[in-house]
Amino acid sequence: MTASRTVDDPTAVLTAPPATSATSATAVPTAPDAPATPARVGYGELLRTPGAWRFLTPALVARLPYAMLSMGILLLVTQTHGSYGTAGTVTAVAAVAQALIGPQTGRLADRYGQAAVLVPAVLVHAVSVGLLIALALGHAPAWSLFLAAVPAGGSVPQVGAMVRARWVATFGAQGATDGAAAKVSTAFAFESVTDEFTFVIGPILASGIAAFANPAAALIAEASLTLVGGLAFAAQRRTAPARILPEPGVRRASALASPGVRLLAGAFLGVGTVFGGMQVSVNAFADSVGQHDAGGTVYGIFAGGSMLAGVLYGVIAWRRPVAQRMVVSYSMLVLGASVLWAMPDLVALTVAGLVCGLAIAPTLISGYTLVETLVPDGAKTEAFTWLTGAIGLGLAIGSMVAGKLIDGHGPSVGFLVPVIGAGLGLAALVSMRHLLTPGAVRPRRILVQGPSHT
Repeated sequence: MTASRTVDDPTAVLTAPPATSATSATAVPTAPDAPATPARVGYGELLRTPGAWRFLTPALVARLPYAMLSMGILLLVTQTHGSYGTAGTVTAVAAVAQALIGPQTGRLADRYGQAAVLVPAVLVHAVSVGLLIALALGHAPAWSLFLAAVPAGGSVPQVGAMVRARWVATFGAQGATDGAAAKVSTAFAFESVTDEFTFVIGPILASGIAAFANPAAALIAEASLTLVGGLAFAAQRRTAPARILPEPGVRRASALASPGVRLLAGAFLGVGTVFGGMQVSVNAFADSVGQHDAGGTVYGIFAGGSMLAGVLYGVIAWRRPVAQRMVVSYSMLVLGASVLWAMPDLVALTVAGLVCGLAIAPTLISGYTLVETLVPDGAKTEAFTWLTGAIGLGLAIGSMVAGKLIDGHGPSVGFLVPVIGAGLGLAALVSMRHLLTPGAVRPRRILVQGPSHT
């Protein structure tokens, strides 16, 4: 039986200490009527955790190229093939591959260890990105670019999910206490800020390299950073979560078997359409006003708004339930996205994008916090990866649809994609939010190490 704390406790993000060979997760009794006193853990205390910097530094290097890949593909294919539709579709194929294959690598990492999965992934990524560059520069047919984009996207290392799993394992060793739960909550806020930092720097870095040299050089830099950072992160084995082995003869269910995980993945899919639609539409809008190189900067400011909100989110001792906070921030995201299409110039679009971005990080932090309560040990990396993959899939859909709309109707129409995608995600979240309470739906059995106790 998996222990869990209810989402009515604003610091409840830790499910149970990792099972050992002699014990399995058991319920920790709580006093439902006891007054909830929000715990607050600062970023300084978090970063003083022994061993944290040893995996955070290489992880940052490996995660920085995440936003560079889609921007680099978009810039390269637009230059070589002259179509936003083709470029958006190639970007979409890479993102779909990442969304579908990424969770499987997360599942393998839970079973066999992070290093065993990460090392071959980054090697495949470097080779496949090189192939994609060669095909694009050779003006190969679009279908060949689509084929090359599959391994390029599918091999993107799921470092963000792996780092979150390391935080959970680190603080899980302290037991299911309010203090440990607060540390995990702050860690998730920190990780969201890190994600948004990569979305700020990545597009700017890719656009800058493309402007200074060419788009192919931007993708070469992306592959190089992924390879070096991924291998260095994999070498930090001491902080990696322990492998969770199922009992012989019993099949472990996927994290996606949880209805709550599926709901959150759908909500994150909507967030991904905002990313994808914004990337293509912002670049097209900048082109239309004669400021092509400004696209990466405008998109970076959009992500910067999210990063700022994430920093503030992590230092507040919240009293509202986390599910309620997610609904509120998601509603703000839909509201912010609804005005993008009407912006008359690049300055107005930049301001509107900044305001829209303020809702991104709170939504993602809340979602990652909730999903950690919905799955037991042995499925956490996979669960985090499903959410990350859903963002990638949404990015794929958003960039592809926005590209087609821009080719046919102009850049402003592309901004309708973020509001429609986010609106559908909000509708699902509001109508089925009861699934986000741990224990609301009885999950399929997922075994952990050691004898089970009920």
